[in-house]
Amino acid sequence: MRALQRTGGGAIGGVCRSSRPCLWGIVIQFKPICLTALPLALALAQPAFAQDLQDRPQGPPPAGGAPVPDNDEEITFSATSLEYDQDAEIVTATGDVRMLRAGNRLRADKVVWNRKTGEVTAEGDVAVVNPAGDTAYGENVRLTDTLKDGVIENMLLVLDDGGRLAADRATRVNGVSTLEHAAYTPCNVTDSSNCPKTPSWQITAVRVVHDPVRRRISYNNARLNLFGLPLLWLPGLSHPDGSEGGGSGLLMPDVQYSRTNGFELALPYYIQLAPNRDLTLTPHVYSKVLPAMEAEYRELTSLGAYKVGGFLTYGTRQPATLLPGTTPAESSRDIRGYFEANGRFQFTPEWSLSASTRVTTDKTFLRRYDISRDDRLRSTFNVERIDADSYLSIAGWAVQGLRTEDRGGMQPIALPAIDYRLRLDDPLLGGKVQLQANSLGIIRTDGQDTQRAFTAARWDLRRYTSFGQELALTAYARGDVYHTDEVLATLTPTYRGDEGWTARGIAALAADMRWPFVGEFMGGTQRITPRLQLVATPRTKNLSVPNEDARAVDLEDSNLFALNRFAGYDRWEDSSRATYGLEWAVDLPRFSLSSIIGQSYRLDSRPSILPEGTGLSGRYSDIVGRTTIKYGSFVQFTHRFRLDKDNLAIRRNEIDATVGSSKTYVTAAYLRLNRDVDRTIEDLRDREELRLGARVQFANYWSVFGSTVIDLTGNQEDPLALADGYQPVRHRLGFLYDDECIELGVTWRRDYDDTGDAKRGNTFLLRVALKNLGR
Repeated sequence: MRALQRTGGGAIGGVCRSSRPCLWGIVIQFKPICLTALPLALALAQPAFAQDLQDRPQGPPPAGGAPVPDNDEEITFSATSLEYDQDAEIVTATGDVRMLRAGNRLRADKVVWNRKTGEVTAEGDVAVVNPAGDTAYGENVRLTDTLKDGVIENMLLVLDDGGRLAADRATRVNGVSTLEHAAYTPCNVTDSSNCPKTPSWQITAVRVVHDPVRRRISYNNARLNLFGLPLLWLPGLSHPDGSEGGGSGLLMPDVQYSRTNGFELALPYYIQLAPNRDLTLTPHVYSKVLPAMEAEYRELTSLGAYKVGGFLTYGTRQPATLLPGTTPAESSRDIRGYFEANGRFQFTPEWSLSASTRVTTDKTFLRRYDISRDDRLRSTFNVERIDADSYLSIAGWAVQGLRTEDRGGMQPIALPAIDYRLRLDDPLLGGKVQLQANSLGIIRTDGQDTQRAFTAARWDLRRYTSFGQELALTAYARGDVYHTDEVLATLTPTYRGDEGWTARGIAALAADMRWPFVGEFMGGTQRITPRLQLVATPRTKNLSVPNEDARAVDLEDSNLFALNRFAGYDRWEDSSRATYGLEWAVDLPRFSLSSIIGQSYRLDSRPSILPEGTGLSGRYSDIVGRTTIKYGSFVQFTHRFRLDKDNLAIRRNEIDATVGSSKTYVTAAYLRLNRDVDRTIEDLRDREELRLGARVQFANYWSVFGSTVIDLTGNQEDPLALADGYQPVRHRLGFLYDDECIELGVTWRRDYDDTGDAKRGNTFLLRVALKNLGR
């Protein structure tokens, strides 16, 4: 036997480019160690069981050691010694053997190549890393002379995303990989102290087979283990290998119980129709009502994406009633369902289309089957063109009202709604000019129809004076044309307008000055900013045109300095006025405070169209303000208020507060509107409501959470209210276990709404979510 050794650095290295056997050729013949071990492991990255999922002592092979190949076809290596037995034709590399090819790195104590049999063996703390960062470990790796098939003993694969796959023995024959006594888990196998622990969940199997031709992974006697205990036997388990981005198969089921429907089992089945298209079918089985079917189709195209879904069943339908606890005189058995779709498409960098629709067969279906609590469903489409200086929108929308008092024929349908805006530079004074053209058509099947069109121009100029004052000047002009009919179908007289054609003009001039004073305060800065706004506008024909989009008007801090305090275009605040206020802001390390208070005064004495209770009906408006306090991310507090100008009574009191971290927190929201608005104006009815929520994490992964919504509206706020001043709307309480790879939760919810067949009662929901199942 002749032994060859090289010195100088204690290692030898080489590159073999020849296709014929050579001394350095052991590296080329060794290539399948990388390319066999990795496909064998990677193909089975999703399921498995092994006796040992813990880290191996050798760790992943370090970078370096072997020379860097010039290209992906070259293989480089290094070793402490290299021996070649010419008689037996056996090449042996020993001592920290490292190999590198196409980003794959291997480390072993010893590599032996038998040139007669073609068998290549790697022994001793074998570890391989692929370009994706996955590391495969094994005690012994043997390859056949086909350079594609082989065996790994005591294999462990640690995926870059944290998942682990292990097997007592892994073989690959003719491309088919088989793992014996295998396990897979995406969970941590050590605790925070780096001590071994049982993974939260793992899938174990006596045998796992991966067929790359069929692109499926099959299991023999598979079990789902939860916290070390076998939970679910999965005979005949089989699923796609993920080589084409996933495939068809069952998803995690949902289990819940409600008073109305009884026990419910939802078992989603996912179907991959193509890499860019899929379908999910979810049968829902109930113990008290007939089954239902839910479906969702999704597709990604070269221009955008869209989704279509629905829910369908056959059952008893009862009409929605206003009084809780009443039994409807009529009920019927019919098809009931819900349909939704949405999508967005980008045709060019400027042109796009977005659309969505939501419709249901009746008012109580969504609540009865726990799909949604929305009281209005909106369907829209919008074609947009956007560039640096212009905007065009061609849109339409329709509304389906689900409240007991909603009449279908009175719901508006907007078609079309067109808005165009063009922004120009002012060549004379240096300001900005915006031109706008707008058109809207409102139709109702059993109500008032309205068509509106206007053109407008707005000029804005912002300057700073030598004293540090910020001055903003605005000029606005608009011309409107309206047409409406069937005005008597609208119940509120101030919303109707004059039947037929009506034209009006709008003009306004405004000057807005802010004067900030900034200085040091308690180690930070504070800013005090007085503000004054003057608006001049002539009398406007408001009640002669219908009001479709400016009904819910209310004075608050967000619109105090607006040019028009009405929310839409149909009403214009036509009085000249002065608005004044004061802003105060404090910024300290980890602490900030901002506050604003203000009021407006009407400069003329002509009557206002704003109704009593809005805070704007008198010459002096009510006083409005807002205070926001933040302390790091631990405390967030916002208070909004409106005080009566005459007696300082609180007309609006709104509080939003959150205290705590992301794991343990308390949140509260309170709203009381006591504006004494005319009760015939449905859009401005007063109310009082309290919302509370909290979550407490009492262990590393355990938490308890809850929330409640309480309607505090009584006759004092709303004489038409049916509540007695304390009416719970919904309670929720739950327990949650949530670690890095599993989520287990139990939730109890009680609903107090009793409308039609959407009865009040308790609902219990069990949630099990296995995270990172596969790559």
